[in-house]
Amino acid sequence: MNQQFFAMDKIGSRLKSGLLPLATLLLVIFLVLPVPTILLDIGFITNIMISLAVLMVALNANKPLDFSSFPTVLLFATLLRLGLNVASTRVVLVQGHEGGDSAGQVIEAFGGLLLGGNYIVGIFVFSILMIINLIVITKGAGRVSEVSARFTLDALPGKQMAIDADLNAGLIAPEEAKERRSDVATEADFYGSMDGASKFVKGDAVAGILILAVNIIGGIVLGTVVHGLPFAEAASNYSKLAIGDALVAQVPALILSIAAAAIVTRVSSSKNLPDQITTQFGSGAAWVPVAAILTILGVLPGMPHMVVLSAAAVAGGLAFYLIRKPKTEETIAEPMPEKQPEQIDWEDVSEKARLGIEIGYGLVSMVEDRKGAPLMKRITGIRRQISKELGFVVPLVRIKDDLELEPNSYRIMMGGMVLGEDTVWSNDFLALDDGHVDSVIDGRPCKDPTFGMDAIWISADKKSQAIAEGYTVVDAPTVIATHLNELVRRNAAQLFSMDEAQKLLDLLKETSPQLVDSLTPQPLSLFAITAICRELLTEKVPVKDFQKICLAMLEASNTHSETEHMVDAIRQNIGSLIVQTMVPVNLPLPVVTLDAELESLLVKALKVGEDANYPIEPQLAQKIMEAMDNASRTLPMETRNIALITSPIVRRPLGALLKHRFPDLAVLSYQELPDDKSIEVLTKIGVPQSRPNTPQVENNQIS
Repeated sequence: MNQQFFAMDKIGSRLKSGLLPLATLLLVIFLVLPVPTILLDIGFITNIMISLAVLMVALNANKPLDFSSFPTVLLFATLLRLGLNVASTRVVLVQGHEGGDSAGQVIEAFGGLLLGGNYIVGIFVFSILMIINLIVITKGAGRVSEVSARFTLDALPGKQMAIDADLNAGLIAPEEAKERRSDVATEADFYGSMDGASKFVKGDAVAGILILAVNIIGGIVLGTVVHGLPFAEAASNYSKLAIGDALVAQVPALILSIAAAAIVTRVSSSKNLPDQITTQFGSGAAWVPVAAILTILGVLPGMPHMVVLSAAAVAGGLAFYLIRKPKTEETIAEPMPEKQPEQIDWEDVSEKARLGIEIGYGLVSMVEDRKGAPLMKRITGIRRQISKELGFVVPLVRIKDDLELEPNSYRIMMGGMVLGEDTVWSNDFLALDDGHVDSVIDGRPCKDPTFGMDAIWISADKKSQAIAEGYTVVDAPTVIATHLNELVRRNAAQLFSMDEAQKLLDLLKETSPQLVDSLTPQPLSLFAITAICRELLTEKVPVKDFQKICLAMLEASNTHSETEHMVDAIRQNIGSLIVQTMVPVNLPLPVVTLDAELESLLVKALKVGEDANYPIEPQLAQKIMEAMDNASRTLPMETRNIALITSPIVRRPLGALLKHRFPDLAVLSYQELPDDKSIEVLTKIGVPQSRPNTPQVENNQIS
């Protein structure tokens, strides 16, 4: 049974897709070939039916874009009507001398029953319909379409910027932003198409007048010259058929004009047009003066008292009903529960945004659209850059004001945890002292919130002076964005969840399905893969080469079961990837090594306290920290991506010891260094410090 329904649905889909080409073929037949009168009758009734359907869809649309196909529908409906006019003109001119239903029953009905057989009346009725359609409805709808198209195109950049601002502020998701951009583009295309489609209706009205004139004049000439009819009889026969033909085409044209006017004059609403009008006319106070004025008119001498007073009674009854209706509904409906001050909802204690920035009211100008929202633009660039480097999409950063903060303070949040906070001045600049400053300038001394460098907040008029003195000058949005950048990098592992792991697996499955199937759910579950990726991110190893990491996971899972041991094995397999994130391929890796005596002490300490949480004894840990601190002072200021090279057994506990004091220091084992990577030994640390720093380049041979 399901297969039968599927087959029927497939057949129906094919029929729908072939309906438009079939209709176009019929249109060509109407234009070129002579058709029988029965087919003309079917075509005229179908034309009226389509026009009524278009009008009903237009009236029930909540917004113009709900009927976005209207310009194309209007085009084909106009072409269908013109095709029928051409076919009927051929029949009227060829068979019109026979009179009666020689041109079909529909044309006879419109030319006889509706006009009472008087073709003079028909000419006037047709003229009035043409005036209404061409001058009133079509011209007004065309003007509205033109203005709407112009305003929509002018507002397009602003709407796009508003969407980008909401996306950067974290108010909407990327999927919603994509949908809104599509709606904005569709709206611009729709009003542009409607501006041109209104010309179809105008041209159709003009064509109707010309076709009527051709039918009447041509019919009279043919009737008198070819068929030998008296002039009066020829004029009567052909005029009735010509006017009936014109009216049977003009009625659906008028309906389509009304539909076009209804569409372009609509204002987007959650209700369709009948409901919208009913709601807006549903005010009892509006009908009271209507009833009063009609009552006054009804009692004036010479007025049709019964008609006017009846209308006044209807208006009064409607006003009474509408005034009473809201009260009745309020007594029946249950009152909406209001949130009491002592009540607390889950929304009050939960934070949906994984990343957020809270700002004081003095910094609101940095996120205002009218000032370009500079902070949002900086954050968008930061998110894009970090996402490319880490290998997964960094979540949206939600920005909101907090009246509890100081006016110029900001706070960077991850969920409910504060990652960092500081103070900036939105209209001032931060001058950073990188050690090459000639003279100190006046300002508010402070520390750079990202790296702790000495800095001064200066006014905008001192920016040029600060640059000339050797300061690095940045604006307030850049200070916050840089602070966010550093904190996100340090806490990247906290942003990586099972959802990100699943998305990476889904993307990898498109190119390497066998690898993904071999990796999960066995031997590694999604939770285990997430834990490994988080551990790698904690150690500043990006997951952008996820295929290589998955291959290393699959190999490590054959020999290890614990996450820490698997990560160590994975790092050895992706050593080239780790080193490449630190230094370009064509440059040597700057490294720091351990003195042999110090490394021997560490190995012994780790073997004694193998299962301890802190295997390095406090005194030894303190000496290592002091030695590393002394060694760091001898390193060049511009050198940041430095690796401390040690044995595999020492790498993990030593890295855990040093990461808080030296966050930019990467601790690598010998086995993680690629064989073809040259290194530059900057210094060697030990207890006490070894020989003075003598940089040398070696090819992965440290002695």
